[in-house]
Amino acid sequence: MERLSRKIDSFLLDWKCNGEKLPLIVKGARQIGKTEAIKTFADKNYQSVIEINFVLQKQYKDIFDEGFEVDTIVKNISLKNPNIEFIPGETLIFFDEIQDCINCATSLKSFKLDGRYDVICSGSLMGINYNEIESNSVGYKEDYEMYSLDFEEYLWAKGYKAEQIEDLFQKMLSITPLSQVEYDVMLDNFREYMVLGGMPAVVFSFVTNKNYSGTLKLQKQLLLDYEEDITKYAGGLDKGKILDVYRKIPVFLGKDNKKFQISKIKDGARNRNYIGVVDWLNNAGIINVCHCMTMPELPLKGNYNPDNFKIYFRDTGLLIASIDEEAQEDLRNNKNFNIYKGAIYENMVGDMLTKQGYELYFYKNQKGTIEMDFFVRDKNSLIPVEVKVNDASTPSLNALIERDTYQDIKYGIKLANKNIGFNGKFYTFPYFMTFLLKRFLKEK
Repeated sequence: MERLSRKIDSFLLDWKCNGEKLPLIVKGARQIGKTEAIKTFADKNYQSVIEINFVLQKQYKDIFDEGFEVDTIVKNISLKNPNIEFIPGETLIFFDEIQDCINCATSLKSFKLDGRYDVICSGSLMGINYNEIESNSVGYKEDYEMYSLDFEEYLWAKGYKAEQIEDLFQKMLSITPLSQVEYDVMLDNFREYMVLGGMPAVVFSFVTNKNYSGTLKLQKQLLLDYEEDITKYAGGLDKGKILDVYRKIPVFLGKDNKKFQISKIKDGARNRNYIGVVDWLNNAGIINVCHCMTMPELPLKGNYNPDNFKIYFRDTGLLIASIDEEAQEDLRNNKNFNIYKGAIYENMVGDMLTKQGYELYFYKNQKGTIEMDFFVRDKNSLIPVEVKVNDASTPSLNALIERDTYQDIKYGIKLANKNIGFNGKFYTFPYFMTFLLKRFLKEK
């Protein structure tokens, strides 16, 4: 296996073919495969590829010091490396690790107006101040946010073809139950994916070696790398406070209500002392934040309490690796995970929804009699999404759909270890089909 196929591959080809294309910024968390995907695309599609990594090649950080005219930048690059070829219409300039050279963003307007060379920038979300980049290049760039592998990309890595995934979707669309073989095989794949997560190095190791050997070690190293990057890139924020929150995520997910509470981080901790910390971790691509809705009604944005939220790991494999050494084995053998089992399935669904472009919202009324894990929407309605570890009853889902109080809710979705079905009130899908949910709601 040469490399893992990614969804960005087809996006980059479409971008290249667009006559009106803007310089592209590919952003995402550390070590999710950004650089490899861009380099593979570049080598296949351009006569000349100029790659500048501002972390490894600090000598290039001053190429913008004399201004942002393309000819000046090209001249300065050529002075540093006279062997580089600039061929109009056939050259890609790839600026990597732009978080270490914010001036680079200011040059994008010039490159767009000049039009001779294609430009792709990439950077870790952890180090990029996007407010600064926005002000420097507004209207003259396109953003693409990349994630670790989603479940569809994982299936590609396992060797499944587009037609097999399309067949799954068509059964979902027509509410046709999967055969027992289809169900069992996909559930096995999904359980693997839960344990591994979507970090490319971990998935590549598993599909190459065909076993879990070494994958936990890789995940532990990724967790340490993230800690190291937090201390490197946290800027004006208190690095200790960011690490406090980062390390406590599994603890909060292990509680019944899974709610994030600053006061539980350490004695005397106060919200005002942690302002910006959760936002920073979210912007860095390390966590997904799920806000509690004030009322389950449309619109979703603006209809939530900013102080009431849950935090999920952006990558479920890293969550499991952060719990304990036995956790992977427990999940692999589907043993009892007690309270963590619900947290892991919720984390997984939250991650799958985020990778489809959804923001995350939940709801719990003041009496605690109605609680819903997630909400999505179609054109006309708000859709509650309940995640069940087993096929338990769904009183909250039924109440939200049936009561006149919640007029924006017409039907719901239940995700469980259960085959495809519809009972007139809510659709039931197996967890592993969550990655097709947005397309289902669009086409149903």
